[in-house]
Amino acid sequence: MIEQIQINDLGVISHASLPLGPGFTVLTGETGAGKTMVVTALGLLLGERADTARVRQNSEHSWVEGHFLAGTIAPVAERVDELGGVIDEGALVLSRQVSAEGRSKAVVGGRSAPVSVLQELAEHLVVVHGQSDQIRLKSESAQRHALDRFAGPRLAAVLREYQELFSAHQERLVERDQLDQTLATQKADQERLREALDRIEQVRPEQGEDASLKALSDKLESSEDLRQAAALAKEALSSEALGPDSTDVRGLIDQAIRSLERVVERDGELSGPIQTLRDGLFHVDEAAHALSSYLSAIAEGEALDLESVMARRADLSGLMRDYGPTLDDVLAFEKSASDTLLTIDLSGDRRQELEAQIASDQDTLDRLGAEITQQRRTAAALLGERVSAELQALAMPDAQLVIDVSPRQATVSGADQVSFLLAAHSGATPRPMAKSASGGELSRVMLALEVVLAEADPVPTFIFDEVDAGVGGATALEIGKRLARLAQSAQVICVTHLAQVASYADTHLSVFKDRSGEVTESSVRVLEAEDRVAELARMLGGDQDSDSARAHAREMLARHPVSRSSG
Repeated sequence: MIEQIQINDLGVISHASLPLGPGFTVLTGETGAGKTMVVTALGLLLGERADTARVRQNSEHSWVEGHFLAGTIAPVAERVDELGGVIDEGALVLSRQVSAEGRSKAVVGGRSAPVSVLQELAEHLVVVHGQSDQIRLKSESAQRHALDRFAGPRLAAVLREYQELFSAHQERLVERDQLDQTLATQKADQERLREALDRIEQVRPEQGEDASLKALSDKLESSEDLRQAAALAKEALSSEALGPDSTDVRGLIDQAIRSLERVVERDGELSGPIQTLRDGLFHVDEAAHALSSYLSAIAEGEALDLESVMARRADLSGLMRDYGPTLDDVLAFEKSASDTLLTIDLSGDRRQELEAQIASDQDTLDRLGAEITQQRRTAAALLGERVSAELQALAMPDAQLVIDVSPRQATVSGADQVSFLLAAHSGATPRPMAKSASGGELSRVMLALEVVLAEADPVPTFIFDEVDAGVGGATALEIGKRLARLAQSAQVICVTHLAQVASYADTHLSVFKDRSGEVTESSVRVLEAEDRVAELARMLGGDQDSDSARAHAREMLARHPVSRSSG
């Protein structure tokens, strides 16, 4: 229950304090007096989005504070404790500040908290209904939620089990799909690696082979030039093909040695040159022998096909282009690919496990879904009956609410399509409320629904923002009566423009404009006795000072004095 709300610098309200007690409280006032700001203040406390345009002109920020009796509501107490906040003697203080620059701050039990926490707590503290909520009541999700609330904790337990399994089931389906993609990718990788290894195996490259083949191809390309040069050099050193008038290097050295040997006995100093010439002759013989061997090798090498060497080099170049860039990289890739092939698992064991679990999950989901459907259909019949009974008392005597539960594709909320069908008149075919209900009818259906739901799923506080829109006369009296009935089990706060509704209230708050200063301000006050009579007279559309209007207002208040209890 909300005990009190303080509003500072919000719209036309500079400062206002709303004392809210148990039972039925109405908030009235002339158009433009600031009732909207009171509803906005409540919305801020409940975590709704802030609008900086609502910050009072020339003020740095707006500030709203609410005192809630919430100590006995376990989810609220637990969440506040998690935040490090305090519930003092059952009272929880929530506050919200919105700056003109758009910054927003929330305080829960004395501790700063994210604004989203206010939304979490609001689910357990307050139910708010306004024109937008009437629109939402036309949606399938809102209708399903209302039916589930009425069905109670038994359905909630089964639905919770279903939702947890459904989420896990969806995760397993995603994992299976991802595994299929992974297996497909691994299979493609396996085929690619095997193809690469087969290609490398066919070539069978050896380390350093590319460099040796390059040298060999260069040599083969220049073999004729090399042979001619080596042959000339060999013939110049030592040749039997030279004519009698030509002498090779070896013959010349040999001739020089013999010439010196004939006179060495006459001068021993010639021994040194003779030895040098003999050494040179030895080196000449060695060089001639090496050139002979080189020429023989070239002769043998000519048997090698340059085309085959170039083909081999092309094979190596292809491998290096695709798996290189160097031959060492190709050999490293070959080893890595072989190791990777050993790690690829295409057995599908995990997929088989998933398939078995998915099948088991589906069986359980089908069973739980069928149980949810059965409970919803049972609850739908009873809820439709009770709401129809309420509508009879709200000037819709022949109206029938039919709640249809039909199968649909399974989602996290079950496999049911829930539709609220309204037959507003006798003999009318029940049609979806989104297509058949007027604004006034929708207001009454929503009120009737909340009265019934409050008995099955109590909520501490209900806030109605002009739930009586589009109605008047006897219908308005019945709406007031039903709000008063709802207030017997919960706190009800209602913004209204109808005297018939306001006359049922236990507490009557009026928002009024104060034009005494330079700037028009709005304030809130509790109406008692003649002040309340005057406000009801104004709301009835007459002169609040006329005797007839006041007499009518007093008659309305006297008609149901019991409703104005303190709780």
